[in-house]
Amino acid sequence: MATPEVSLDIYSKALTLLQEDADKIEKLIEVQMETLTNRRCPLYEEVLDTQMYGLSREIDFAVRVGLISEHLGKEIINRLQRNLDVLYEALNNKPDESAD
Repeated sequence: MATPEVSLDIYSKALTLLQEDADKIEKLIEVQMETLTNRRCPLYEEVLDTQMYGLSREIDFAVRVGLISEHLGKEIINRLQRNLDVLYEALNNKPDESAD
């Protein structure tokens, strides 16, 4: 059985790793928001969707083994999902440059 210090260390490491992965996705979203170069690029959307799915599986595992709470896991995913929604809304509202 793990001591409280080891348990806290494992919790800290798990949370740090999950947050690092979430930050990578956040960076992908930020880069796309800054450029808005591709109107609904299927490849870029596929990368983001794959990254989000992978993170959701990591979070699900961490919750199932008791490394983080379900609430915290949902909070991480929901934050990223809100940012993705903003990105997709911006892409949808971007004027169609091919119409010029």
